[in-house]
Amino acid sequence: MNKTSIGKLLALFVCCLTLAACSTKNDFKPLFADDLSNADYDQAVWSMQDGILTANADQAIWTKDQYENFVLELEFKTDVNTNSGVVIYCPDKKDWIPTSIEIQIADDHHPQWKELAENLRCGAIFGHKGANEQLVVKEPGDWNQMTVTAKGQQIDVELNGKKIVSANLADWTSGTKNPDGTDIPAWLPKPYCEIQPKGYIGFQGKHGESGIWFRNIKIKQL
Repeated sequence: MNKTSIGKLLALFVCCLTLAACSTKNDFKPLFADDLSNADYDQAVWSMQDGILTANADQAIWTKDQYENFVLELEFKTDVNTNSGVVIYCPDKKDWIPTSIEIQIADDHHPQWKELAENLRCGAIFGHKGANEQLVVKEPGDWNQMTVTAKGQQIDVELNGKKIVSANLADWTSGTKNPDGTDIPAWLPKPYCEIQPKGYIGFQGKHGESGIWFRNIKIKQL
């Protein structure tokens, strides 16, 4: 094989690698349109401005489509004492709390959150599995990056580049006790092994005086 042929093969190889990288990157798409036309929400509560999604009351915003087997990436910024969350596998938007999975978003730097159980703090699967490292969330006012990978009953959560939760919902056969023996909140009685691994995706709004902001929300289906 001469030098010209080798050069052409190398050029073709580089081109293929570039196309593969672009294809992988383009697998992600915005979860919500800029005008929120594909969202289910109260227009008096939620707004999108300059790519930042925020709320002025305690109401959730939802996708109109249901999702299963996906990677969800987003950035969020907390306020002092923020209490919010990302909801997945929701089958019923009106009664989502006992039937869905919530990945908690909170200001763990606030004294109130430091005193609570690990499975109620930021990045935890709320009430069920705490993060394996605490205070990964940044101080209020700084942007955080979160990745939620949901593949069937397997849920993995990354926060600011650290994998902090890995959970298989099949392990939660009780509605009162977690596999580690801790109590499940009384308002979450459905065993996670019975939750369907498909549903709407939602974001909790503003609790009390503490705001929450989201941006760069995108999803890739697996």
